[in-house]
Amino acid sequence: MKIYVDADACPTVIKDILYRVSQRTYVEVILVANQPLSTPRIPTVSAIRVGSGFDVADDHIVSLVEKDDLVITADIPLAAEVIEKQAVALNPRGELYTTANIRARLNIRDFMDSMRSSGVQVGGGPPPLTQRDRMEFANALDSYIRKFLP
Repeated sequence: MKIYVDADACPTVIKDILYRVSQRTYVEVILVANQPLSTPRIPTVSAIRVGSGFDVADDHIVSLVEKDDLVITADIPLAAEVIEKQAVALNPRGELYTTANIRARLNIRDFMDSMRSSGVQVGGGPPPLTQRDRMEFANALDSYIRKFLP
């Protein structure tokens, strides 16, 4: 099992949690981004820089992910592709995307996109991460990883 991170939009505090978990459990964490990333000197943490362009990082993650891998992302279409490959997606607020909830998330996302494209002002993005969000993320991450540790 590996953890892939959609790193361009992943909050630093979430990356820090992932680094600590990787160091403690020896689970490999791979950050994928369009921009240069600095990572700590932990043997199980690495970064892949992909070319610029729409969905290039997402496409690269999908090409690498395998069954039971974990992908950290808030990107709903990426999460859907990950689930199709029998992997798991977790957003930075601790919500696991599943076959049971991903279709509804895609429908809401598509609806919001069509509202924006028709000129309707829709929200200003997600609120900042709270301490509770961080805790829920860490708990969901630990719960998933425990399934694979001896």
